[in-house]
Amino acid sequence: MNKPFALLTALALLGGCQVFSPSSPDGQPPVEEALSAQAPATAKTYASFSQDTLLALLTAELAGQRNRFDIALGNYVEQAQLTQDAGVAERGFRIAEYLGAEQAALDTSLLWAKNAPDNIDAQRAAAVQLARAGRYDESMNFMESVLAGQGDTHFDFLALSAAETDADTRAGLLQSFSRLLDKHPDNSQLQFGKALLLQQDQRPEEALALLEQQPKQARPAASILLQARLLQGLERNDEALPLLEKGIEQYPEDKRLRLTYARLLVAEDRLDDAKGEFVALLQLHPNDDDLRFSLALICLEAEAWREGIVYLEELVERGSHVDAAHYNLGRAYEALGKPSSALIEYALVGPSNDFLPAQARQSELLFQQQRGEEAAERLRKARESQPDYAIQLHLIEAEAWSKQQDHERAWQVIEQALEQFPEDLNLLYTRAMLAEKRGDLDQLERDLRFIIEREPDNAMAINALGYTLADRTTRLDEARALIETAYQLNPSDPAIIDSMGWVQYRLGNLPLAERFLRQALKDFPDPEVAAHLGEVLWAQGREDEARELWARYLKQHPDSPILRSTLQRLTGTETP
Repeated sequence: MNKPFALLTALALLGGCQVFSPSSPDGQPPVEEALSAQAPATAKTYASFSQDTLLALLTAELAGQRNRFDIALGNYVEQAQLTQDAGVAERGFRIAEYLGAEQAALDTSLLWAKNAPDNIDAQRAAAVQLARAGRYDESMNFMESVLAGQGDTHFDFLALSAAETDADTRAGLLQSFSRLLDKHPDNSQLQFGKALLLQQDQRPEEALALLEQQPKQARPAASILLQARLLQGLERNDEALPLLEKGIEQYPEDKRLRLTYARLLVAEDRLDDAKGEFVALLQLHPNDDDLRFSLALICLEAEAWREGIVYLEELVERGSHVDAAHYNLGRAYEALGKPSSALIEYALVGPSNDFLPAQARQSELLFQQQRGEEAAERLRKARESQPDYAIQLHLIEAEAWSKQQDHERAWQVIEQALEQFPEDLNLLYTRAMLAEKRGDLDQLERDLRFIIEREPDNAMAINALGYTLADRTTRLDEARALIETAYQLNPSDPAIIDSMGWVQYRLGNLPLAERFLRQALKDFPDPEVAAHLGEVLWAQGREDEARELWARYLKQHPDSPILRSTLQRLTGTETP
């Protein structure tokens, strides 16, 4: 750490600071004059301090000027304990707080508060440090002293610091807040702090009722913000929006209010209004690149592609959010029908959260242009330059070849990857799915059972094995047991619900099969689920209903192979 100690000189105790250089009551000279005298053989007090203390504190100041903060802080803490002097303790506290030395800040704040019981700043400092240390009851006592002294308190900090504590601690604090509110019913900080605790205790309606008692005029921005967030949590956005609008009128430059309002507009799909708010925010904070990036994303969401490009290019020029900017520039150029520009941008995305999505989009674009070999070569080079992403890049390539129905090439990619990473479960799962397409059910079962052995709760692998056994073999009881296990692990997964329906169909339990498949289709309107449900309806003699369902999904997914193969198998034609 190399913070300029000069920032602390305004608090220095040398050169005129009251603690060190006042004239003593009996007319002794100030400290500077005393120091110029020759020290006697025994310790002697000058301005209430011994020579040893004065020298220790002078050493601390000189050490601080030479960036030896450990000596400076150590001397002040030691002398604060020895002298019990409020000024020395305050100086030690300021240094400890500046350096982020938590224990020293706590110790010196308590010494300061103890020796300056009428100093509101001292009591407040002790309260905050105790709250940081998790000593909430003691902190509350000091907060009450501040309140009694009619000083500004930090009840909000106390409440926020208790957010991660246990329920009993929060309950105790709530009682303390309620007790103080009975004495000071109009104290806005107490109201706000208790509302925060109620929010943390999952009692939003009570928190709202408390905040709504506050006067509408001169409410703190933080209180308005909390009320808006509580309303959002209760899905009462229609009340949160006007509240925030009035808050912005009262605090037009408050960044938090404007940002919350803008995000709420996005949530309400009022993208043009949200964009206007983000533009206003950026004008107030032109160097805030997080705002600039958010504005760019809103432009893209609103399909204002060219406007979004302007902000994204600004980010690149400013060297901020560079990888994310290049990735989203690629998205924008794709939307504008400029694939060459998109490919350039995707290629510029470096190691980051956007690297793999950029590689996937780049590959898909190249395959769409019948440039599959070029895509494969780019992915090979990416694996060489970014070996940490090698597995995912293999998977991207395999998926790309598989989408082209070139399952053999996809198989080769996964086999190559498994030579390097023989026990990677994602690669093994992908190979199992490719093995199913090749008709190699033995390989599929080996890979899926290996995964299940390593991860007994892997519902996806268990379901995949169960479904394949139900669909491709006569091992139906085994299939049902596997699928039921997957269902117990993840009962809300539409793919597993679909498997539950399909295995019941294969077992001849048609009404139960229909119930599961209808639920799966409701949660995940997918052509494969529609094909399964249609087949169950067909088996029950409800052919018209089945045809209507297939026709509806074929209209949405005209190239669905499973819909067409189901129709061909059951009706003799690929049209309903």
